[in-house]
Amino acid sequence: MKSPIVSDEIDRRGFLKCMAWAGTGVVWTISGGILSSCSLPQAASNDPKTPGDFNFVQVSDSHIGFSNVPNQDVTATFQKAVAKVTSLPNKPAFLLHTGDVSHLSKPDQYDTVNQMLTGAKFDQVFYVPGEHDTFVDNGSAFLQRFGNGSVGNGWRSFDYKGVHFLGLVNVWNLKAGGFGVLGDDQLAWLKQDLDPLSASTPVVVYAHVPLWAVYPSWGWGTTDAEQALTLLRRFGSVTVLNGHIHQVLQKVEGNVTFHTAASTAFPQPAPGAGPAPGPLRVVPEQLLSSLGVRQVNYVAKAGAPVVVDAQLT
Repeated sequence: MKSPIVSDEIDRRGFLKCMAWAGTGVVWTISGGILSSCSLPQAASNDPKTPGDFNFVQVSDSHIGFSNVPNQDVTATFQKAVAKVTSLPNKPAFLLHTGDVSHLSKPDQYDTVNQMLTGAKFDQVFYVPGEHDTFVDNGSAFLQRFGNGSVGNGWRSFDYKGVHFLGLVNVWNLKAGGFGVLGDDQLAWLKQDLDPLSASTPVVVYAHVPLWAVYPSWGWGTTDAEQALTLLRRFGSVTVLNGHIHQVLQKVEGNVTFHTAASTAFPQPAPGAGPAPGPLRVVPEQLLSSLGVRQVNYVAKAGAPVVVDAQLT
């Protein structure tokens, strides 16, 4: 079986299968260290007697500062996403933002996101940068605002109720259309971080650029991801959450499940469905259905975790 990082570009049949996940916000449930999904509307109606041990939310690609077709007000759609999360019956333990917080790496754009999420009163918010957060000043403003508790260029790990979380950074010095890169220093840190853990520990990885080769012609992948995945393959359950491509796709490779997330700002074309990546023009009535957030619900017992994506409509 080919590695997900060096495999051929996603075929059309496989893409159509993946696109069954598109356009829906995701609620993640982890049971026995394995994730599964449901939509935010479904999560909102879940039986309160079985809420899971904890849940968390992923948002991605808010691109605050973008003002063009198809979305002239990305702040409003980000606020709508936050409101959708805060309306869930079971409060998330924390929120993960998987990058491109801003569109132009400006402090006022970071302030907008910080104020919204602070106002929503999440207990904790963890960030990793996207290339739009680093290309102006190599991430200096991003780290000043969101890098507290991280090491190196913003990577970090933490444990929550038996699950090990890894926030990886693969966008430093990322060129337009280029592959993400983790780098030797981060890979050495990752090995050191994982070495003490039991193979039975559930692991959740979150980063901006996908850690599998979604579409190499557009740079939708990470050059040295295979080295990180080699370190992770001894674990019985590994879930990888990414942003960057502004659409929901899934790939399973052994014990590793990869999920990419919708943006709260604008969609991008399906892999290969156009000359290049970039904001996808949609009619205003279709915009919210192409945006979304993801919630993950964890149940520490034998069974399968649940992952569901929900639209902003």
